[in-house]
Amino acid sequence: MSRMRRIILAGGSGYLGKILAGHFTKLGWEVVVLTRHTYGKTNVLFWDGATVGDWAAALEDSEAVVNLAGRTVNCRYTPKHQREIYDSRVVPTRTLGAAIGRCVRPPRVWVNLSSATIYRHALDRPMDEETGEVGSGFSVDVCEKWEQALAQSATPRTRKIALRTAIVLGPGEGGAFAALHRLVRLGLGGTLGSGKQFVSWVHALDFARVTEWVVEHEEMIGPLNCASPHPVSNADFMRALREVSHRSIGLPATRWMLEIGAFFLRTETELLLKSRRVVPGRLLAAGYKFEFPGLRGALQDILDRGATATSYGSEK
Repeated sequence: MSRMRRIILAGGSGYLGKILAGHFTKLGWEVVVLTRHTYGKTNVLFWDGATVGDWAAALEDSEAVVNLAGRTVNCRYTPKHQREIYDSRVVPTRTLGAAIGRCVRPPRVWVNLSSATIYRHALDRPMDEETGEVGSGFSVDVCEKWEQALAQSATPRTRKIALRTAIVLGPGEGGAFAALHRLVRLGLGGTLGSGKQFVSWVHALDFARVTEWVVEHEEMIGPLNCASPHPVSNADFMRALREVSHRSIGLPATRWMLEIGAFFLRTETELLLKSRRVVPGRLLAAGYKFEFPGLRGALQDILDRGATATSYGSEK
């Protein structure tokens, strides 16, 4: 009898971790979640993200490890929050690197989450892995240090990928779609700011399938954009969301309105106003076929699946 393939999801108790856990479980894999927060499920191991503990034994003979650890960026960028955002990404990455480096039979591949926000504010042209220009500022610096921690980890027998992920759209609370859909239902789903800024996005099923793809394809290494090949303007994004939600009216919000709202909601307008025009050049060149390349079909699928669905299998 062949051994069940094992995948480790570090920091995997959140929204993206649940997507991947559902996907790989349906593929017949053994899924082990490393989390600071214990909850009543099997194959959950406690880790603090900062020290190599008993959890490291699960890495031996595993097929893959996916690092999803990172504090939410949906907050005000105070000095305290900035330090927490850095530490919650860089420190667990270094800790995983140390643990993998000690393995006798290390994982074949290490997929470390990164963000599509690493590229500059782009209205003029798409940003891919080869010709994209890295931006500047706090959020970009976080991504750079995150990827540096991955690159600098001494794991010579483990292939490494920095998965530069766009906004993941899927059903269920905790995701971006639920928050945006709620605004639309309240009649607040109009254009944000100028509406010209691009939104890079990826359907939750494609996020899971891309993760599976890079695990299975040994030629995949280094930075990789995980985004739909068709980013859209914010105006077009919000219009499509209103249409599939059967809401004809959506009040727009100017930049100054967003600044006031962000202040009271304790968040930053960068999350809404930065233009992320990111495309998956390497994935397309390697032959990956998106289940949901277009926004309208992706949004409709999420609504059709229902608001309570939280995982995607390999049925498509």
